[in-house]
Amino acid sequence: MVVMNDYLKAFLLCVVCLAILAGGMVMLGYAQEQRNFVPGLWRGDVQRPRPDLGGLTALRILTEADYPPFNYYDEDGVLTGFNVELIQAMCEELGVQCTVEAREWETLLPSLARKQADIVAASIAISPHSLKSADFTDRYYETPARFVVKKGRQEGEVTPEALKGKSIAVIAGTSHEAYLRDYYPGVKRLLVKNREELHKMLLDGKVDMIFDDGITTVFWLNGKISHDCCDFRGGPLMDRKYFGYGVGFAVRKGNRHLRELLNYALEKVRRDGIYEQLFLRYFPLNFY
Repeated sequence: MVVMNDYLKAFLLCVVCLAILAGGMVMLGYAQEQRNFVPGLWRGDVQRPRPDLGGLTALRILTEADYPPFNYYDEDGVLTGFNVELIQAMCEELGVQCTVEAREWETLLPSLARKQADIVAASIAISPHSLKSADFTDRYYETPARFVVKKGRQEGEVTPEALKGKSIAVIAGTSHEAYLRDYYPGVKRLLVKNREELHKMLLDGKVDMIFDDGITTVFWLNGKISHDCCDFRGGPLMDRKYFGYGVGFAVRKGNRHLRELLNYALEKVRRDGIYEQLFLRYFPLNFY
C-alpha cells in the first residue's frame, strides 16, 4: 500500500464517493473511452474443485480505513471499499461468517502472526519483504507505473531513446525513481518529496512529464484540482522487480488450507462476474 498524506486521502475519498454515487457517470470525457478494462489475472476456464471447509464457519478479517477506494469509511461511517466488498463476496461464496475490522496499518501483519485475525485485506503488495511475514492468495490486482504529460504535448513513445533529455519528476526514494534511474539514464530526473509537489511541477510546466503510480494518478487526472490538464502517455509498466507481484489477501505463514479456500473463492467470484462488477464500480476510470 502507498502511504498517503491527509490531503490526498481526503481528495481520493471525495472522488471515490462521487464516482460510486453517480454509477461511474461522473468525469466522463477521458473516462468514457477507457472505463471498460478489467484485469485478467486468472488463466484458463477450468474452475478448481470446491475445497472442503474442514469445519470452518467464521473468519476474522483485518483491514485499515485510510486508503480509498480500497478500504475506507463511507459517509455513513460504514467500513467499505474494493478490498472489503471483494473479501465479503468471497466469504459469501464459501458460506462462512466473516467480520471485518479496521486497524492501524503497521499492526496488520503482526496481528495476523499473533492469531488475532485470519486474513488481512488491505492492499498489501506481494513482495520478498511481505512474504517473510505472511503467505498470500493469488494476486487480484496489480498497480502499473505510468508516465503523465500535459495535454497537447507531442510526446508519443515513452522509450528510453524517445525520452532522452526530457525532464521527468518522480518522488524520491520510490520504486519509480529506481526504475527511471536504471532504465532511463538519459532523462533529467527531478526528485520531489510527495505527490502534491509532483503534481504541481507538472501543472506549473516545470517538467516535461511525471512518473508515478497509475491508480493514484488516474483519480488525480479526473479530479477538479488537476484542471483537466494532463493525460497518460504510453502504456502501463508492470516490471515486478520494481513494482511488485501484485496484491493478494494475506494469511498466516503455512496456512495452506485457508489460502486454497480463498483462491477457490477468488476464482468463483471472477467467473460469476462479481469481481468485474466491483472493479468497474470502484474504478470507473481505467488506470491500465
